[in-house]
Amino acid sequence: MVKKKEVEKINTVVSFIFITLSLAVGLVAGYYGRRLIAESRLGAAEEEAAKIMEEATKAAEARKKEILLEGKEEIHSNRQDAERDIRDRRRELDRFERRIIQKEEMLDKKTENIERKEQALHEKENEIDKTQQDLQLIRSQQLKELERLSGLTSEEAKELLLDNVEQQIRQETAVLIKTIETEAKDEANKRAKNIVSLAIQKCAADVVSETTVSVVALPNDEMKGRIIGREGRNIRTFETLTGVDLIIDDTPEAVILSSFDPIRREIARVALEKLVSDGRIHPARIEEMVEKAQKEIDQELKEVGEQAAFEVGVHGLHPELIKLLGRLKYRTSYGQNVLKHSIEVAHLAGIMAAELDVDIILAKRAGLLHDIGKAVDHEVVGPHVELGVDLAKKYHEIKGVIHAIEAHHGDVDAETIEAVLVQAADAVSASRPGARRETLEAYIKRLEKLEAIADSFEGVDKSFAIQAGREVRIIVKPENIDDLKSITMAKDIAAKVEQELDYPGQIKVVVIRETRSVEYAK
Repeated sequence: MVKKKEVEKINTVVSFIFITLSLAVGLVAGYYGRRLIAESRLGAAEEEAAKIMEEATKAAEARKKEILLEGKEEIHSNRQDAERDIRDRRRELDRFERRIIQKEEMLDKKTENIERKEQALHEKENEIDKTQQDLQLIRSQQLKELERLSGLTSEEAKELLLDNVEQQIRQETAVLIKTIETEAKDEANKRAKNIVSLAIQKCAADVVSETTVSVVALPNDEMKGRIIGREGRNIRTFETLTGVDLIIDDTPEAVILSSFDPIRREIARVALEKLVSDGRIHPARIEEMVEKAQKEIDQELKEVGEQAAFEVGVHGLHPELIKLLGRLKYRTSYGQNVLKHSIEVAHLAGIMAAELDVDIILAKRAGLLHDIGKAVDHEVVGPHVELGVDLAKKYHEIKGVIHAIEAHHGDVDAETIEAVLVQAADAVSASRPGARRETLEAYIKRLEKLEAIADSFEGVDKSFAIQAGREVRIIVKPENIDDLKSITMAKDIAAKVEQELDYPGQIKVVVIRETRSVEYAK
């Protein structure tokens, strides 16, 4: 590249020289007319041009030689660099080749070692197979010898061993069950006691007497005749309009109203008190007073329902549901006022929902309406749970409330926490001390059934239902039931009681195993 540039430079100089000479010749030709005058100058110019031409030629030759020499030196230098790179690459290739050869040698050695190990393993497998065959033979011989010495076949020995293992597992299982139950109760009771105790301490409703009669005081016995009327027309009209029985006996200054429907009985009581106070008793007046009493009771039911909803903090109930809530004021169940019970359940469910951080409003609403079916179960055939669900659907209650009503007696499985809380609150309200009063006949039947369930188990000597049926104590035969079996028996009896009995709260099952040794000194 350098050589080419030098050649171009020389050519430029030469061209310049030729151009200069051409100009000189032109000048000479231009001044041809002045040939005589310029001859001397022309000769000098020619000489000078020739001299310049010669010098330029020499300079160009010298520069040409220089450029050629520099080009040769550069070519030699590039050749040396290339040879040096080639030598380096050859050395690197030689090093790689040596490393590859070493790795191949190492792989060959490892392959030989693996082959030797595989051969050794194969030999050991053969030895193990042979040893196993020998052991199998020895085991068979020993088994035959053991069968000869013990007098038992292998199947009989296996059966005996399995029986022993089963007995041991049963014992360990009973111990494990007891341990797990103890731990679970200790852990669960801490939380459950706090929630339930906090809820129940805030609610305490009194027991009311469940009755089907009402007594109306009279100012004097003469009023009885006026109530009866001529040929009994007043009493017949009164009984026809109210649907209650009016009993007039020898009780001084009092008459008795009898009806299974407490609301009818209340309407009759209010109407009769108004008639007695007014003094004018005849069929038209009776009809008027009964109608007024009906309106008063309807208004009272509405106010009572609104008050109950306000007390619990439930809003937006359908007006008909408000009236049905008011009807629960005159409804009792096992001696417990149903309206007070519903309010109590709503409070309990709300308190427990707050503790568990779930929907408090939904829990209260479902708790207040869970027994709404009892408001109409005198007039409509069917269980109160089914009636309550139908009423809630009819008046467009939300699904959570309908499900809680449906599940509060376990007719369907509870699918929400609020439904479980309503179920628990209902049980707490019904089973706490003093909440309900059972009839004597039902109470005795439940105790007899409880003892019968306990006596149905094998190994039971005696059973006693105590604590008003909240505890059953079972005395077992110690020669038939050991300590571990008594734990399992208590669990089985409790499970059977849960399946076959309906009861409020819980029943404690206590299994007692007692061994006595008696001897007489003579």
